[in-house]
Amino acid sequence: MSENATPSRCGFVAVLGAPNAGKSTMVNRAVGQKVSIVSPKVQTTRSRVLGIVSQGTTQIVLVDTPGIFAPRRRLDRAMVAAAWGGAADADAIVLIVDAARKSIDDETRGIIAGLKQQQRKVILALNKIDIVKREKLLALTAELNAEGIFTDIFMISAETGDGVDDLLQTLAQRMPEGPHHYPDDQVTDVPMRALASEITREQLFRQLQQELPYALTVETDSWEEFDDGSAKIQQTIFVARDSQKGIVVGKGGDRIRQVREAAQRELQALMDRKVHLFLFVKVRENWAEDPEHFRNIGLDFEV
Repeated sequence: MSENATPSRCGFVAVLGAPNAGKSTMVNRAVGQKVSIVSPKVQTTRSRVLGIVSQGTTQIVLVDTPGIFAPRRRLDRAMVAAAWGGAADADAIVLIVDAARKSIDDETRGIIAGLKQQQRKVILALNKIDIVKREKLLALTAELNAEGIFTDIFMISAETGDGVDDLLQTLAQRMPEGPHHYPDDQVTDVPMRALASEITREQLFRQLQQELPYALTVETDSWEEFDDGSAKIQQTIFVARDSQKGIVVGKGGDRIRQVREAAQRELQALMDRKVHLFLFVKVRENWAEDPEHFRNIGLDFEV
């Protein structure tokens, strides 16, 4: 390296926040494409997802974590443990707070308490500023700043992109010197088969009501490439009970057809080629207690 060359930097940034604060939307916006699924429902993200961003000679590895909340089930506990695990070894932490909420929620207060206990300094990103009045933003900023753990405060809209570039520039300056961990054209560590499963699960979250999305999972069974550049993908949606299978399939197969068509369109846009998606629905009563499933999505079964 010449004397005047800009040093290479690379580091990991844990993106923490309460469920539905906008973590995945922010990571997708920063990366420039979808690497983590989003939906209006909370707890959509189940495991850690890496979004890789280049800022000049700096590589920022954003660790999109599950929302931190009071866990009730084994899967909940594993998700929360994954979130805190993502923060433990990170070079920087960004706490995403939903500024549109009426007050600071209990989950966010719990995260702040945990960060204080770990004596971590944090960057605060107040999200959804595009739908919040200035007076409320200023009051919320003052209240959170009084916690004493924030080095910087950014006001962003992950949906529109406002403020996200400024946040990334500051993160780039905080990354330690060192070689890049990933090729410069790589945007995530998630294998395409796994991302395809997540895209179908996202559509199930969007189209199904109440608690059913939390009782199902999606696995990609096969992936076949053709000479014309198209791909045939077969996936299985696992539900916990027979009654749930009927809801997923829908009357005359309408629901599963709508899910398939929406997921197929998104996969084709993401991959920029023709995709033939086939979905099957099966009952697996104890999928949420299956150690192999936890391993497949990168969660610790023993938490």
